[in-house]
Amino acid sequence: MTLLTDPAQVAALCARLAAEEFVTVDTEFIREKTYWPVLCLIQLAGEDEAAAIDPLAPGMDLTPVWNLMQNPDVVKVFHAARQDIEIFVNLTGRTPAPIYDTQIAAMVCGFGDQVGYEQLVRKLAKAQIDKGARFADWAARPLTGKLLSYALSDVTHLRTAYRQLRERICSARREDWIAADMAALEDATAYVTTPEDAWKRVKSRSLKPRYLGVLKQVAAWRESFAQQKNIPRNRVFRDETLIDIAANAPRNIAALGRTRGVSKGLAEGPAGQAILKAVERGLNGPAPEPQAAAIREELPAGAAPVVEFLKVLLKERCEKGRVAQKLVASVADLERIAIDDKADVPALAGWRRTLFGEDALALKHGQLALTVRNGGVETIRLDEG
Repeated sequence: MTLLTDPAQVAALCARLAAEEFVTVDTEFIREKTYWPVLCLIQLAGEDEAAAIDPLAPGMDLTPVWNLMQNPDVVKVFHAARQDIEIFVNLTGRTPAPIYDTQIAAMVCGFGDQVGYEQLVRKLAKAQIDKGARFADWAARPLTGKLLSYALSDVTHLRTAYRQLRERICSARREDWIAADMAALEDATAYVTTPEDAWKRVKSRSLKPRYLGVLKQVAAWRESFAQQKNIPRNRVFRDETLIDIAANAPRNIAALGRTRGVSKGLAEGPAGQAILKAVERGLNGPAPEPQAAAIREELPAGAAPVVEFLKVLLKERCEKGRVAQKLVASVADLERIAIDDKADVPALAGWRRTLFGEDALALKHGQLALTVRNGGVETIRLDEG
C-alpha cells in the first residue's frame, strides 16, 4: 500500500509508467460543500506496480501526472470515467488521452447498462471490493491502511478487467463499436458547464419562450454565483426553486420571497436584487430555442403500439448480441424510428443499424414478425408480398 507524498517519488513513478502500454487510473475527491471537486487522491497502476498520490501533501507537484495523462503512447484506463475526467479538466483544461472506459466496454460485452465496478471486478477478476470505505472523508489525514487498500483496489483489479474486456472485444471484432464513445470522452467541452448553458441541465416543464428566457437567465446567475462562492449550485437554491422562479417570474422582493426555497436573507440581500435583474433580462431578452430532447412530438395514431414492438425487438436483438440496450437506442429513439424511417438517431447508423436498425425498419413495415418459441422471443422474416 504505497502513498506518495514526495514530488520526486511522483516524478519517478510517472517516468516508469510512461513506458507502459496502459495505466489504470482512479481518483478520490469530495465536493459536498464546494462547487469544484477537491482532489484528494490519485491512484495509478501499471502492469507490475500501483501507487496512490497525495495531491494535498505540502509542496506536491502534479506536473508529471498531467504529462502522463497526455502521453499518446499510454492508454489511460478508467471505469465510469466522466467524474474523474472532469477533475482533470478542471485542473488542467485538458482531458487524458487516449482513454479506455471499461464501463463502456462492458456494455458491448453483455454486462448490461452501466455495470458497476464492484460487479465487473467480481465477475472478471474474481475479487470482492470492500464497499465500507466508499463514503470516507478522503481529505482527512492521515489516511488509514484500510482506506489506501480500498483506493488501490480501484486500479489493481481494473487491470484484469481491462485485459479481459479488450480481449473479448477484439475476439468479437467490436473495436469500432466503442471507438466513437471512447473518443467522445476526450472532448473537454463536455465537462465544462458555462453559466450561459446551465439552463440546459434543468428538466424544464414548459417550452414557452417567456419561461425559457427567465430560466436561462436565472440559471446563469445561479451558476456564476455558485462558481464565485465555490459552493454547490443547490446550496444557492434547488432546481425546483429555479423552475418556480421561471414559471412565476417574480418582479419584486416580496414576490421573490414568497418563492419556496428562497430564504428571506437571499431575497432581501444583494443576491435577491441580482435574481430580479436576471428575471427582467429573461422577460425582455430573446428566449433560447428549446432543447431537442425536451421536445417530445405527439405520436401519430397507431405509432404507440409500433414503439412497443420495437422495444421487444431491441431487447431480443441486444440479448442475442450481448450488448446493452442503452448503447443502441433510447425510448425516444424508438419513437422517432416509429415516425420516420430516416430518423437521425444512432440506431439507424453504423453497427447499430446492422444489429438492430435494419430489423426495426423491417418490423415497422411488416417484413419481420415477432413470435414466442422455446420460451423466448424470436423473429421471422416474411415475404414482402
